[in-house]
Amino acid sequence: MTTSTEQEVTAIPRIEHDEAMQIAAVENRRFGEQLRSLGPDDWTRPTDCPLWDVRAMAAHVVGSAAGQASVREFIRQARTGRPVTAEIGGKYWWDGMNEIQVRERAGTTTDDLIAEWDATWPRAVHARAKLPGLIAGLPLIKFPAPVGRQRVSYLFDVGLTRDVWMHRIDLAHATGIPLDVDAAHDGRIIADIVAEWAGYHGEAFTVHLTGPAGGTYMQGSGMQGTGTETHTLDAIEFSRILAERVDGDGVLRHKLPL
Repeated sequence: MTTSTEQEVTAIPRIEHDEAMQIAAVENRRFGEQLRSLGPDDWTRPTDCPLWDVRAMAAHVVGSAAGQASVREFIRQARTGRPVTAEIGGKYWWDGMNEIQVRERAGTTTDDLIAEWDATWPRAVHARAKLPGLIAGLPLIKFPAPVGRQRVSYLFDVGLTRDVWMHRIDLAHATGIPLDVDAAHDGRIIADIVAEWAGYHGEAFTVHLTGPAGGTYMQGSGMQGTGTETHTLDAIEFSRILAERVDGDGVLRHKLPL
């Protein structure tokens, strides 16, 4: 199934706080369902993230939720992870933090990992929903290009949910277990990603994204369908290209950290 949605990117409403929290709750529930669907052999399969197998990737997502649920835990992970970033050859401060999340759960059974996720993610979403406006508006976080410096709200409203969503895609790709995808949830995430991505590079394009979360998105001369490059590909594969899981050409050479 392919959706028939056609939108000019500037007309896409961006995800704001209240909607972001609803999307986060749905995404976290789906991630838990995905973990419960994994068989014994799936947990050791390699992923598109070279340092992590399926189990390590799940441990990162679980550990990240623990940091979201508690300011003290977030600070502890960040401080503990600072020297680890250099140790593992990471580029960004959160690389060490992510590694700490994985290492500290190395001896945890998969059942306990799932149980921690089920217990932690509702508290994480609650904490994100209640983030004080004064803190949310502070431009404190610097992301890789092209995103650059952003307000704290960018991370807590959008970035953290995209991280879970992209890793859910990674796990499906690693295990071959079908991804739970629909227009209302995944399609909304992808539309928001397209709007942000297009705004950074500014090039004219038409992309026809296929599948349940797909749609047609246009910018510049793409509105008339002429004088611009056109790409037709699966919506999830489009997201994998932007996230640098696979290469893309033309306008798809432009990336967006997910």
